[in-house]
Amino acid sequence: MFNFLKRTSLPTQAEALPGRQTPIPTAEDHFVNGRALKPPYPNGMKQALFGLGCFWGAERKFWQMGDGIWVTAAGYAGGVTPNPTYEEVCSGLTGHNEVVLVVYDPAKVSYEDLLRTFWENHDPTQGMRQGNDVGTQYRSGIYVFDEEQHRAAEASKEAYGRALAGQGYGPVTTEIVAAPPFYFAEDYHQQYLAKNPGGYCGLGGTGVTCQIGTGVAAG
Repeated sequence: MFNFLKRTSLPTQAEALPGRQTPIPTAEDHFVNGRALKPPYPNGMKQALFGLGCFWGAERKFWQMGDGIWVTAAGYAGGVTPNPTYEEVCSGLTGHNEVVLVVYDPAKVSYEDLLRTFWENHDPTQGMRQGNDVGTQYRSGIYVFDEEQHRAAEASKEAYGRALAGQGYGPVTTEIVAAPPFYFAEDYHQQYLAKNPGGYCGLGGTGVTCQIGTGVAAG
């Protein structure tokens, strides 16, 4: 992705950009499966929200998980500025993270499966960066929608942290907090690597296996 100021500390409320009350325009349908990007989603579907670096590559990892994934979307969350633009997020003055919204069928894919994809496809020990992508929008984060997700996320963080430590990695810096407002990113960011197969993907895992997500659960 593109680094503007490479800010590595979150802005205060006074520093944050004002944003806007109107959502920025985005795509109507998912470029890969043709389903509506925005809610309402079908009954029985659940939502998950993750930040693991550049959302171009991160979103692709989740839509490639198969038919248990109803739809995915790139967006911004975890900051102060309402309805931010990509340029505003890259300035470091919104506090937002680049995130992926995953709408999934818990009868076909478990939340633990999603967590396994999350952990294995980035380095969660790097703080405000992923590889050469530096800035607050590249931090590792799990944003939970209920207590069940919170318990699963915390347990997976502890387990994966032990596995990483065993391979010489430092402490996990992933934030786990209640899901904040999610703002859909601009049209051109949605399913970017399906539209641009040769496009940039800075995602890279540690090679350490996450030993969760072996079955389907209701979470």
